[in-house]
Amino acid sequence: MRALFLCSRNRLRSPTAEFVFADYPGLETDSAGLAKDAEVRLSDEQVEWADLIFVMERIHRSRLNQNYSRSLKAKKIIVLGIPDNYEFMDEDLIALLKQKCAPYFR
Repeated sequence: MRALFLCSRNRLRSPTAEFVFADYPGLETDSAGLAKDAEVRLSDEQVEWADLIFVMERIHRSRLNQNYSRSLKAKKIIVLGIPDNYEFMDEDLIALLKQKCAPYFR
């Protein structure tokens, strides 16, 4: 299974998720941002690569749908509802990611 994690700038939440789940058995991870100034800006190739796409907020799903609608056919998009209140690898963020994502990785 391939999981893609998205946030705005790919600096805090989505790279944390990529790192946290990178060693899960049977799971490949990647992350990107949707903003123009993202560390790693989302590409069509990443969208096509992913089996599951996790976005941190509803606005990310809207931006994803606006800019990548052609590549999203038959893709499962999960809104995690995690606000931009955390630092990279914050313990609370890690716990929240594990809680919200675990059901999809069984």
